[in-house]
This record gives sequence, structure tokens and C-alpha cells, in this order.
Amino acid sequence: MRSEAVLQPGGLERFASPGKGRGLRALRRYAVGELLFSCPAYTAVLTVSERGSHCDGCFKEDWPMHKLECSAMCAFGQNWNPSETVRLTARILAKQKIHPERTQSEKLLAVKEFESHLDKLDNEKRELIQNDIAALHHFYSKHMEYPDNAALVVLFAQVNCNGFTIEDEELSHLGSAIFPDVALMNHSCCPNVIVTYKGTLAEVRAVKEIEPGEEVFTSYIDLLYPTEDRNDRLRDSYFFTCDCRECTMKEKDKEKLKIRKLSDPPSAEAVRDMIKYARNVIEEFRRAKHYKYILCLTFELLEICELSLDKMGAVFEDSNVYMLHMMYQAMGVCLYVQDWEGALRYGQKIIRPYR
Repeated sequence: MRSEAVLQPGGLERFASPGKGRGLRALRRYAVGELLFSCPAYTAVLTVSERGSHCDGCFKEDWPMHKLECSAMCAFGQNWNPSETVRLTARILAKQKIHPERTQSEKLLAVKEFESHLDKLDNEKRELIQNDIAALHHFYSKHMEYPDNAALVVLFAQVNCNGFTIEDEELSHLGSAIFPDVALMNHSCCPNVIVTYKGTLAEVRAVKEIEPGEEVFTSYIDLLYPTEDRNDRLRDSYFFTCDCRECTMKEKDKEKLKIRKLSDPPSAEAVRDMIKYARNVIEEFRRAKHYKYILCLTFELLEICELSLDKMGAVFEDSNVYMLHMMYQAMGVCLYVQDWEGALRYGQKIIRPYR
């Protein structure tokens, strides 16, 4: 019987990680800050709001891919508005037809090997995928051939679980991409590597010393939030619950959920209610953010931030992660509308707990 471990150059190997499926393991020691490997994007799309400010030379190098969108954009004009997920999936289909052999992005893991978690999708997620399939047919039907619906469901599920958001050095969203080799790494809330981007090149660097035989872990999510929030996100997006040391011990949760020291302290029930409110308002803001930016209704976004900060501030310290989250969102809105004084005011509040 053939071993699951697949030796790779550069001191890394793919292996069967107990309880986690496929994983990546170090074969030699890596020092903090050392580059483990880099991975060019299998394919990538630039977010609509960044067109004209990024990737001037990219489409010259990637004309076969851009040609796919160019034809559709010309046909639909201003009505061309597929989501990044739909655009990314269209590019994967085109790439698989143009370049069927394994690419430099797939030294460790091929796109066709991606996990889809199809058996774990609820009706709502399946309906969203069907909406994406309808959009794919609507915007690209005259410009490409498709597999059958069942295969498209699998592909969209794979993209949802394995796609990456590309950010710049200021953590602003630039687009989405597929990095197959990076997708091989399993998650931990105590990761020993971090993924950064240089354009459409992903770099994986050690943030802790890694010894030979250790599994290489990245984080799939923002680690700012307390354990329950992190695992809610992991279950919703990746269909598992993390059992790392941080999730088991929950040592940082008390500090992350810091409550104001008042002469009449809030009851445990009041604190629970405020945490529930905070989670709901963060989700409300996330849903509102995209279309309100498009409609230039940024004042409504700032109002959500200010009202929620006033309400949460009656119970939470400014260093509470939910307060910091909404301050950061408020600062982002201020920067977007070039309210420099407002952005500075929120920025100063954000950095205070870190001093």
C-alpha cells in the first residue's frame, strides 16, 4: 500500500494529518521569519473597486484569462456585475481547459483535489451555489463551455472552502485568488506560519520556530475574536470546530471581552445580551457594507458604527474586541470619505489598548 506522505522539495511534505485529513509537515527546522515556500496564484480576480489602480501589467501577462472577462464585459456593459466567486470560478474553468496539466501552483495539492464538503452543505448554502451557477451562465454563457450542474456545484463548493482574499500592506481588500499549495495547510488558532501577499504571489513564513516533524498550521480566520466567535466562523465556512490549545484553554477570552469597571457592575445576563448584540451588529455591518459603499450611503454605515459604539460602551471597555472591531470599521468609513480628522480620532482610540 502506498504511503500518503508525498515528499516535496524545500524541506516540506504532504502527509495524512491525524483527525484533519491532508496536511503539510516540516522535514527540517525553520526559524522565525523564514520563508517556507511561495505559491503563485492558480488564478485571481481584482475586486471591482480597485480597477484602474492595480494590475496594469497583469492582464498583458494573463490575456487568455482576461479575454474571457473582456468579451463578457463588452457584451453587458455596465450591467456586468458577477460576484468575485463567480468570476474566480469562471477563470478556473477556463484555466482547466487552456492548461489541463499540473501548474507551478500545484506542487503539493491540485485544484481537482480540493475538499468540497458537499455532504455538509445545508439548503441555504446549496441555494446560494445555485444562484452563483445561474450568474455564471448568465454572464459567461456565450464565451465558454461548462460541465454539468452537479460538477459546477462541486466546483463552487471547492472555491468557497479554498479561495483566498488578497490584501495589500494596509489590509485593504484587493481581490480573490486560488493558491492550491497554500490551501493544503490545516488551521490552528495558534498558527506557526502566516500567509502574506506580493501581488498574486503568496508567501508562507514562520511566526514560531518549527521543528522537523511538526505540522505546519496557518489560521483561516481573524484571531482577534473570542473562542466561541472563532468556532462559529469555522463551522459556518469550513465545517469543523478547532481543538487547538487556545480553543481548549480559552486563556485570552477574558481579556478580549473586557467589561467596564463600574460602581454598579452589569449582570452576567446583561453581558451575555451585549455580546449577542455585538455579534449581530457586526454581521449587520458586514452585510450592509458592500451595497452601501456602492450606493454611496457611507453616512448610514458611520451611523451604525457610532450607535453601536455608544450602546456597547455602556458595558464594554474600549479594549474589548467588539469595540475595537466597530472602531476599525468607523475609521475605514472615515478614510473612504476622506474625513481625516474622524479617521485619526478612531485610529488613536484603536491603538490605545496596544500601548
